[in-house]
Amino acid sequence: MNLTGGIVLFAVIWFMVFFVVLPIRFRSQEEAGSVVPGTPASAPDDPRLGRKAWITTLVAVPLWAAIAAVILSGAVSIQDLDFFGRLAR
Repeated sequence: MNLTGGIVLFAVIWFMVFFVVLPIRFRSQEEAGSVVPGTPASAPDDPRLGRKAWITTLVAVPLWAAIAAVILSGAVSIQDLDFFGRLAR
């Protein structure tokens, strides 16, 4: 895995974790009782995106390190995932 591959792997993991973290402790404007005119009642009252981004980063870094370590160690290679024998060895 090169530098670009590591960055892409981290970005994919970060966004996957972010989409899991987004609905945690979600509170809509309707539940809060203060719907801003021009917005749907299901819009978030206080999304706390900065805090959720930090939580995402704290979860994504160890996940990325573990996955990168497995890839770099050679324990799993692309040939191990070639179930149909389509890749040349």
